Amino acid sequence: MLRITDLHVWYGGIHAVKGISLNIPKGQIVTLIGANGAGKSSTVRAITGLVKQVSGEINYKRPNGENIKLLSNTMVMLPEDIVKVGIAMSPEGRRILPHLTIEENLQLGAYIRNDKEGILKDMDWVYTLFPRLKERAWQKGGTLSGGEQQMLAVGRALMSNPDLLILDEPSLGLAPILVRELFNTICQINAMGKTILLIEQNAFAALHIAHRAYILEVGSIVLEGEGKKLLTDPKVKSAYLGG
Repeated sequence: MLRITDLHVWYGGIHAVKGISLNIPKGQIVTLIGANGAGKSSTVRAITGLVKQVSGEINYKRPNGENIKLLSNTMVMLPEDIVKVGIAMSPEGRRILPHLTIEENLQLGAYIRNDKEGILKDMDWVYTLFPRLKERAWQKGGTLSGGEQQMLAVGRALMSNPDLLILDEPSLGLAPILVRELFNTICQINAMGKTILLIEQNAFAALHIAHRAYILEVGSIVLEGEGKKLLTDPKVKSAYLGG
């Protein structure tokens, strides 16, 4: 569904991503893991058109068979157009609008859509995935707990009805019980047909659910393979799973 080839990202004189290539097949959960500064979020920003000092190729194949170049050499597709072709992101730090209600935040996620019935159907689906949001639909986003804000951020991304959902550090700052709950929900979303790119520092949780994983270190991919197989890799266990 999404193929990245020889991606480079710079911030001024800092070379944050150094020629990585990866593939995200349709219907799978693919995880990109690594420590802070490894280049995970820079990769996501390149996919979503949020960084301009970039080169390489990012090709996206829609379910209808249409091939779209999100990045070709240094020509970058605009973020709003990337959402329109079926890619949505729940960003690191959640970034909900605190002065708006839960329902208003979710409605904003559907701003590119005109199908009222479809929007209502997806709103119901989000509330099924996250019952706590339904219970508090008219509560201001800024009054929610960290876990509830993360649910809202994921739900808002789903409201654009994406084919590819990007989750950037969804477990950051959450208690272990909420991490387990969230990752179970990610599996449910995938089971409903959504392809998922999961960016995570929590390697243990991410590798457990991922069909495929890539490990980034200092802007380069150093290891890749099936998620559960990498759980037993000595290098991964030593660096990310506490031995």
